[in-house]
Amino acid sequence: MLEASGRNSGGLTAKPAEGWALHRMTRASRLNGANGIRTGADGRIYVAQVAGSTVSAVDVNSGAVETISPTGGAIIGPDDLAFDEAGNLYCTEITEGRVSMMTPSGDYRVINGEMPVANPITYHQGRLIAGELRIGGRIMELDRDGGAPRVILEGLPMVNAFEVGPDGKLYFPAQGANEIWRVGLEGGEPEVVARDLGVPDSVKFHPDGYIVSTQVYSGQVLRIDPRTGEKSVLADLQPGLDNVAFADGRTFVSHINGSITEIVAPGETRPLVDKGLQWPLGLAVGPNGHVLVADGGFVYLLQPGEDLQLAGMLFSPGFPGWVRDAVASGADQWIVTTANGDVARWTPAAAEHEMLAQGYDRLMGVALGADGAVVAAEYGTGRVLAIAGGNAEELASGLDRPMGVAVDGDGIVYVAESGAGRVAKLAGGRKETVLDDLARPEGIAIHDGALYVADAGARAVVRSDLSGGARETIASDLPIGGPEGVEAPQLGGVGDMCGPMYTFVGIAAASDGTIYLSADAEGSVLALART
Repeated sequence: MLEASGRNSGGLTAKPAEGWALHRMTRASRLNGANGIRTGADGRIYVAQVAGSTVSAVDVNSGAVETISPTGGAIIGPDDLAFDEAGNLYCTEITEGRVSMMTPSGDYRVINGEMPVANPITYHQGRLIAGELRIGGRIMELDRDGGAPRVILEGLPMVNAFEVGPDGKLYFPAQGANEIWRVGLEGGEPEVVARDLGVPDSVKFHPDGYIVSTQVYSGQVLRIDPRTGEKSVLADLQPGLDNVAFADGRTFVSHINGSITEIVAPGETRPLVDKGLQWPLGLAVGPNGHVLVADGGFVYLLQPGEDLQLAGMLFSPGFPGWVRDAVASGADQWIVTTANGDVARWTPAAAEHEMLAQGYDRLMGVALGADGAVVAAEYGTGRVLAIAGGNAEELASGLDRPMGVAVDGDGIVYVAESGAGRVAKLAGGRKETVLDDLARPEGIAIHDGALYVADAGARAVVRSDLSGGARETIASDLPIGGPEGVEAPQLGGVGDMCGPMYTFVGIAAASDGTIYLSADAEGSVLALART
C-alpha cells in the first residue's frame, strides 16, 4: 500500500494488486505550484495556485499548509491575491479573465469579469488595483461594488505583480520591456525605474523601503534602489520565480514549481516549502531509460534513484510550449503535444524544437506509428490523426473526448475515449471496442502484448491483453484524476503564452515492464512493477 501524502494527505491509501509493488519516484507535492503570495493579517503567507485552482496559507515558521479555497471551489485559476482591512480576499483568476472577492466567511462574487489575462493585484488605502499580463494590457482601479473600472494606464508590455511604493506611486514590472516602471495612481506618463533585468515578474517593497523583485528568466532575486535603479543580487535560484512577500521583516519568494524560499541574508536561503510538480501530465520513457515528465510549463527528466532534472520551461530557449504529452523519438529526443495545439519534435540538450503540425484543438496523447508517423488525439474535435511530412491523415472521427493513444508492434492504433469510458482500436478505417465499462480512461500504454490504462475516473490502472481479455485491476485507490470526490475545473489559456491547460493523467511503460503513472492528485510520479 501507499499512504496518502502531499496535497492529497487526506486522500485514499493506494493499493497495488497481488504480485505488484507500488512506490513513488518523486515525493508528493505540498502545493499545486506557487504563484502570487501575500502575507495575511494572521502572519501566514497566502499562496495563489493557478494549477489546482487553489488558495492555501503557509505558516512561516513550521511550513504547515492549510487549504483556504480548495480545488472545485469558487475560485478558478488564481494567479495573484490581496487583502483589504476587513479581511476580504481578492484574487485575479488569470484563465477566466476576472477578478473576484471572497469574504472571511467564504462568500464569493466577481468584482470584474472583463480583464483578459488578469494577473497582478494590490490593495492600497481603500483602492483595489489590478492589471493584465498581456501585450497592450491595462492597469485599472476596480470598483469593489461592481461599477465601471477606471483605467490608470494602458498599452503596456505585460504587467505583473506590483505594489504602491512609499512615494504613493505604483511600481510594476513591464515584462515585455525587461524593465520596472512606476506611475502615479491618477495615471500619466510612466517612468523607468530599472533596466536590463532578468525578466522581472514582481515588484514588492521591503519594510526598509527598497524593492525586492523576482526574475522569472534568470532565477535571481534582486534588491533595487527605487531612486537610482541600482541593483544587487539577494539570491540566485532557479528560473521560474514568481512573487515576493514579507512577514515580520523576513523575505519569502515563490516559484511556479510550488516552492517557497526564505532569503535569510544575501546569498543565504532557507526552504519553507519544497518544490514539486504542479500537475503532472504526460510521461514518456526513452531508449536510455530516462523518463520525461510533462508538467505543463515545466518538463523534467527522471532517472531511478535521482531527483527530477529540469529539461526545459516556458522561459527557456527552444522550449516548444506548455507540454501535455510526449513520446520518445530517440535518446533524449521527444515528440510532444502542447496546449497551443501544436505537435513538435524537441531536443532539450540542443535547446531547439521543430514544429511538425500546428493549430489543432486541445491535443492530448501522442504516440509514434510503426511507419514513423506521429499519432495524436484531438480532444476538441473527437479525432485521431496521423501526422507525417507536414500532412495529417484522419484515422478516426466522432470519438467521445479522446485522450490517450498507443500503437502496438503491428502498427494498430489504440485510443482512450474518456467520455465513453472505453478503449478502442483503429484498423482498416474501423473502430472496434477493446475495453469498456471504464469510468474515465485517459493515458494508455502498451508493453509486451498488454494494454495498460490509467482510468482517472476510477482511480485505477487496468491491464488486459490487446484483445481485451485477461482484464485485471493492478492498482486501485490511486491519487489520480484530481482530489477525491471533486471534479477539477479544466483551465483555459493564458493569453499568448499557452492555450487551454486541460489535465491529462499520463502512463508509460519502460522496457523492463515498469509502469510509470502521473499522480496528479498529489503531484508525484508513481511506479508499478511486478514483485
